[in-house]
Parts: sequence; C-alpha cells; structure tokens
Amino acid sequence: MLSKLLPIILLIVGTGGGIGAGIMLAPPAETHETSEMDGDHAPAAQEEHHEEEDTPDYVYVKLNNQFVVPVVEREELSALVVMSLSLETTPEMSDRVYALEPKLRDVLLQVLFDHANMGGFRGAFTRSDVMMPLRTALREAAQRELGNEISDVLIMDISRQDV
Repeated sequence: MLSKLLPIILLIVGTGGGIGAGIMLAPPAETHETSEMDGDHAPAAQEEHHEEEDTPDYVYVKLNNQFVVPVVEREELSALVVMSLSLETTPEMSDRVYALEPKLRDVLLQVLFDHANMGGFRGAFTRSDVMMPLRTALREAAQRELGNEISDVLIMDISRQDV
C-alpha cells in the first residue's frame, strides 16, 4: 500500500516545492508610487526610465539558417564547417535584412567558400589571426549588399566535422 502512495506523495511534495521556489525566487513587483517623502528619489527614477525608452544604437539580426561550408582537399570532401551568423545593424535595417536575406546569404556563402578554398578552415582555424580576415571579408560583403548601416558580422557558432 505504501509503495502505491509513495509516488503520489512525492508528486505532491515536488509540486509544492516547485511552486514555493517559484514564489520565493520571483522578482519583486515594481511599484511606481511616489510620496512626498520620496521626492528626492523621484527624478532619478524618471531619468532611469527615460534612458530605457531610448532606442539602442545597434540591434543584432540573426540570420535564420546556419551556413554549411564544404572543405575540399585534394579533390575530395574532407570536412564540413557549420556556422551561425548575426548582423550588427541599425534598428531600421532589421526588416530590410530579412527582406534581402536570400541575396545576402548568397554573398556571405561565396565569402565562406573562398575562405575554405584558401585553406582557412584547416588546422587551428579558430585562431584570431585566421578569423580576423574572414570577419573583415564577411563585413565588407554585407556592407556592399546592404550598405554601411551594417557595422559588423558576428560569428555566433562555428564547428567543423571531419568526414
């Protein structure tokens, strides 16, 4: 009988513990009430709120799909490099980036293919002296396609799978 009740008791205790932990760890609710005694602190709160309303200088637009780059050595496929890229751009450009994403992906893939054909993904390919020319080439290609509102191309993930 106890073996049948034990899972139910553990379920109730676990659920109760989870709810209790959620209540205890929940952030405190913000109050926007000010009294006359808080008059000294009210302008600081208003300034802080005003700064939050400002639009950021840059937004990061993640390109939807990963880039898959074949690495060919001696006329044979030796590895696949998979990358995720994001663009650092102005907030107004994010819709344009998505609208022109197929053309942008084509341009960026060409840069990645060229980098692979020059041996950029061989050996310790994540060293900064190897990655900087790639980052620069990706940024310049994105700027040619979309304009100078693209300030950088960020490599979010990169992995190489030898075949």
